[in-house]
Amino acid sequence: MLVFKFGGASVKDADAIRNVASILSLYPGKKLTVVVSAMGKSTNKLEEIVDALESKNHKLFVGLVDELESFHMDIMAALFPEKHFKIYQTIEELFEALRSRFEAVFSENKSFEYDQIVSLGEVLSSQIVSAYLIDQDFSVKWMDARKLIRTDHTYQEGKVDWKKTEQLVQERMLPEFNEADILLTQGFMGHTSEGFTTTLGREGSDYTAGILAYCGQAESVTIWKDVPGMLNADPKYFSNTKKLEAISFKEAIELSYYGASVIHPKTIQPLQNRNIPLFVKSFLDPKAAGTAIQASSSYDHLIPSYIFKFDQVLYSFTPKDFSFIVEENLSVIFGKLSAMNVKINLMQNSALSFSILTDQKKLKKDELLALFQDDYEVKYNENLSLVTIRHYDNLTIEQVTKDKEIILQQRTRHTARFVLK
Repeated sequence: MLVFKFGGASVKDADAIRNVASILSLYPGKKLTVVVSAMGKSTNKLEEIVDALESKNHKLFVGLVDELESFHMDIMAALFPEKHFKIYQTIEELFEALRSRFEAVFSENKSFEYDQIVSLGEVLSSQIVSAYLIDQDFSVKWMDARKLIRTDHTYQEGKVDWKKTEQLVQERMLPEFNEADILLTQGFMGHTSEGFTTTLGREGSDYTAGILAYCGQAESVTIWKDVPGMLNADPKYFSNTKKLEAISFKEAIELSYYGASVIHPKTIQPLQNRNIPLFVKSFLDPKAAGTAIQASSSYDHLIPSYIFKFDQVLYSFTPKDFSFIVEENLSVIFGKLSAMNVKINLMQNSALSFSILTDQKKLKKDELLALFQDDYEVKYNENLSLVTIRHYDNLTIEQVTKDKEIILQQRTRHTARFVLK
């Protein structure tokens, strides 16, 4: 079995879906598990729909749902000229169910509501892609990820029950290969023991591919992107990017931990545990080699990699009683930050100060200052950038820090990190 994952850009419109079919045609006779994301920016639209539901803004809710339905209907009209196709009824029923949610009681747990509604993007996408492939005479079976991937009740960030999920994949999914060559399912989503939908975190479709590959003991996983493979920097911010021909699982985890956006951070671990190679390939040039992520580390050091994070804010905490920053202080600080669900991108401490760097847009400054005001003096520096360089040398550091003020820096044998202004 091979596992393929197609993201939102690769199924964003009718032409993109036709391209998916052409890629799958390159693998005749292969048993394929295909994971698809929501189409285009559907997830963003569904998040707006959740907000409209919570605020009981009926006009906004109806307008957003109509927009989302029109978007999918336009794609279907280009794929299925005749409206007798059963897919039209399937999609219409899904939107009727969505509209009916306005009359339902909105849960006190917004994350629960989020998962029930936002996961609809992957359901719509997978139904449409599946119907098109069947129409093009592919041997396809639609599979419901909500019957395969078992999680706990951490809505929006479901924790996988690996033992139960492996059992479900072995019992419910793999036998279907006796009836079809392609099993097509949804990324990003799972289910609780009671059957409530959960999601695995934003960009979680990569993770889904890793979960199914692990549980089904796949031969390999391929993530299809609009780039030729893993690049050593984001081409939006770096002009002279280079493709990484191959890197190790360990290197991929390091890069994703520091913020590289090509691979979801949780994806690598299950693949590494069963030594399942991961390929990042271009859906625009599907026959090209792409990047291989596998066990060997012999390629890791050949090309420096750059990871940029913008809109950062640096907070520094100093005890008002002028005591040292010791384990007790750190325990209190981490406890409060965890309660606020703060994601720390970098941290550093001295005798009297502890500093963290975090995304400016993901943290309410006033709430943080109020939380610590009794015991700590908190200073902050906004509008910063964080640059991480893997396998650096002096030249790469000079290039990245030129004409910048270095606010903070950290270096290990393989990694250099700079907070810049």
